[in-house]
Amino acid sequence: MAAFVSLRITLSAALLGLVFSSTEISVSRVQAAPNQNVTLGPSGLPIPRFVSLKSGRVNARIGPGLNYAVNWLYTKPGLPMEITQEYDNWRRVRDSEGAEGWINQSLLSGRRTAIAAPWQRGKDATITLLSKPDNEAHAVAILEPGVVGAIKSCDGKWCEMTFSGHTGWISQTLVWGAYPGELVKD
Repeated sequence: MAAFVSLRITLSAALLGLVFSSTEISVSRVQAAPNQNVTLGPSGLPIPRFVSLKSGRVNARIGPGLNYAVNWLYTKPGLPMEITQEYDNWRRVRDSEGAEGWINQSLLSGRRTAIAAPWQRGKDATITLLSKPDNEAHAVAILEPGVVGAIKSCDGKWCEMTFSGHTGWISQTLVWGAYPGELVKD
């Protein structure tokens, strides 16, 4: 029995190492050149890419299948996720805090959402939602870091978004859910 457990731990460690190394390659490619051609996954869609959660109760598992343990439970529908890998009907995703797991594709939506400056959460910071894509425009709303909104469009520098019924513009550098320089159309 001890030999079986030891073999299982060794195999799990090897598989995790393989997954982490392939994820690191994907992450560095996104940060280095987001506007260059991206890799197409088995689904024919680009990897990496942003999606959102369809449901208010989504399990993220440690592997691509129902036999794998749940390591995260997401309870906010519309939360943006970054797909970093595909396997059959499963998608390896990363959230804005860096947590990773596998989610069945049926629980993900192509609807684009983003989080306003999640790296500023817990700090004394606010983000201004503007009436037009111009730093001198008047404020439509003041956002707290970490609030989730729906992306209407992004032009590579600015995103038009809706947060709790307020629509306006926010610098694309202040959102997690759209790559720098990425063009998004709703």
